[in-house]
Amino acid sequence: MDDVNSGKRRYRSAVREEGARRTRQAIVAAAGELFVERGYAAASLADVAEAAGVARPTVFAAFGSKAALLKEVLDQALAGDDAPVPVAQRPWFQPVWGAATPGDVLDAYADVCLLIARRAAQLFETVHRAADEASDVADLWRSLQDNRRAGARMVISHARRLGDLAPGLAQERAVDVLSIYNDPALYATLVQERGWSERSFRTWLAQSMRRALLPA
Repeated sequence: MDDVNSGKRRYRSAVREEGARRTRQAIVAAAGELFVERGYAAASLADVAEAAGVARPTVFAAFGSKAALLKEVLDQALAGDDAPVPVAQRPWFQPVWGAATPGDVLDAYADVCLLIARRAAQLFETVHRAADEASDVADLWRSLQDNRRAGARMVISHARRLGDLAPGLAQERAVDVLSIYNDPALYATLVQERGWSERSFRTWLAQSMRRALLPA
């Protein structure tokens, strides 16, 4: 009987956990849309709760603050879901690690940049605009920039292990250059504002990285 009851408790616990996860995901989805549409300051937790179909205390209990909710929205946009797997270990990042030459690394990284920008470019702009008015969002914006640079450094280090970069191009200068090209603002400007196709953008991005970082 104890084993039966234990199994029921585990089942009920799993059901509750899945219900809580679905609630969190509904909140994240609603928050992402509202933050982009209205801006961070204008979208309240009450607005998010209404859009997600939950009570405001539920939003607060799940995330603690609006800034923490914004961070979760960004984290999931960057990663693609809520699984606790770093970006560099995601399946769609693996072509970077599997590349055979520095040029192949940059080509694969252009695909990564496109994928991330497609999901997160508007959210990046939302955070950027809010950073001037909210100190907690300013911290998040700085963290985003630090993470972009860390990603660029990781890719440059990997490329250098496979072959030569442009003559005289020091490590940190190469990181500086790649940090320009992995900015989702490029996608926002060229694709979302200027109407470039994603194929054209990806081709331009890969070619620009190659010209800037590889031997002529």
